[in-house]
Amino acid sequence: MGDRQYHLKLGGNAAASVDEYLEYKRIVGNDDGGKTFTPEEYEAYKKKVIPQRLKNRLFTSWTNSQGMDCKQIGPETPCFCQHRYKQHKTDFERVPDERPILLPCQVKGCRCISFHYVPLMGSTSVRCTCKHPADEHSPAKPFQCQKKICQSCSGFKSSYTCGCGLSYGDHSMVVETKEEREGRSHPVGMDSPYQAMGGLTGFSSLAEGYMRLDPSGRGAPSNEFLSQEITSSDHAFLKAAVPSIQAHRRADKDEDMAERMSQLRRPGESEMDYYERRYQERVRIFRQ
Repeated sequence: MGDRQYHLKLGGNAAASVDEYLEYKRIVGNDDGGKTFTPEEYEAYKKKVIPQRLKNRLFTSWTNSQGMDCKQIGPETPCFCQHRYKQHKTDFERVPDERPILLPCQVKGCRCISFHYVPLMGSTSVRCTCKHPADEHSPAKPFQCQKKICQSCSGFKSSYTCGCGLSYGDHSMVVETKEEREGRSHPVGMDSPYQAMGGLTGFSSLAEGYMRLDPSGRGAPSNEFLSQEITSSDHAFLKAAVPSIQAHRRADKDEDMAERMSQLRRPGESEMDYYERRYQERVRIFRQ
């Protein structure tokens, strides 16, 4: 097999075909049962599902007790049952009235009744206090250990500490509608026709909560924090930039003073001369 060589020749529209297929998979997912829809079936599917998806999108996140979304759930995020978020029920013709909203796994034979995120340490899930990983526990609450030798585990509990500083037990799954998420003042992003987008609202959603500067994370730093002086304990990059930062601040002050002086009418200057002078100043600035 290692000696064989394959030469593939792709037409000029090959890249466009790949993009179209990826778009198809993002919209349809596994709803086609493994058999690609015909163009007519695809159009009928989009006409039925996309309006419903835009109206009833559910935002899913792993949230700490202080309201920070530490993990925004996306299509490929693994569940406690080891299946992906996109393999769970995420499309509803009508959003259930009961809370919490359950997102059962749709993989045949899986006993998972609702998506439940479990943090990863590298490529493996965190371990329970019984010393066994999550995939050796039942996918149904209270997630008891399935190892025969483990008799003391009453349910999955972990000593894991999130980047936000709180423990695993101080987090819970939040599944909410657009209106409920806006009520928490968290971003909802743009409407998306894609399946199982969960809590993803932009590129920043891929970062952990304590690193995000939007309202769903730690929030934007204060002006006092951004304006504080650079000290010897700061990062070397900041210390190296001190001269340029100081020069920039001086330039800002000089420009501000020059602008204030230019706004004043000069002795003997008519109104038309004043506006002409201001116009010419703006032209010079634009050309620079």
